Amino acid sequence: MVNDTRSHKQRRLEHRMVNNMEYSGDGRHARTAYRIREGVGHLPGLSFAALDDDDYLAGSIQLWPVALTDPKGRPHPLIMVGPVAVMPGRQGEGFGKALMAASLGAIDAAFEDGAPPYPQVMIGDPDYYDRWDFTAEHTGGWHCPGPFEQERLLLRTGNPAILPPEGMLGPWTPETSQAAG
Repeated sequence: MVNDTRSHKQRRLEHRMVNNMEYSGDGRHARTAYRIREGVGHLPGLSFAALDDDDYLAGSIQLWPVALTDPKGRPHPLIMVGPVAVMPGRQGEGFGKALMAASLGAIDAAFEDGAPPYPQVMIGDPDYYDRWDFTAEHTGGWHCPGPFEQERLLLRTGNPAILPPEGMLGPWTPETSQAAG
């Protein structure tokens, strides 16, 4: 890593900013992504933090249990990826890519060990996230509980046919589990 010439006070301030970051983009997407996962905790086994050479937080990623509820009220489980947050002064150093690789690698490894192949969804830049096979190709009939740009609603799955072409994204709650039967 690059030598850090920032003061201890500067680093502490930046770390507080990361802890308060919801999403590193447009605020309206942050609110929508928050509403999709509202009321549920992140998935600790799939969420990671990246530390720099001085053991300061450089970035983090959290994944969440969410559902796509079809027009008949049936929930379909998904994993929501994000926020992926990297300290502004550390962007471009590969922390975000490493965090994505760690989380998606953990999902893929769990599937190989017999876990269900839950599809992953995110709101993000399609040109950036296509390197991990995220695409908006199958989300055209999906809706979110807030404003979003349809081309930024991205899905990663080995079998898109298991998901309905229409539905509303929201948190996977105990009520969702009961509805799934």
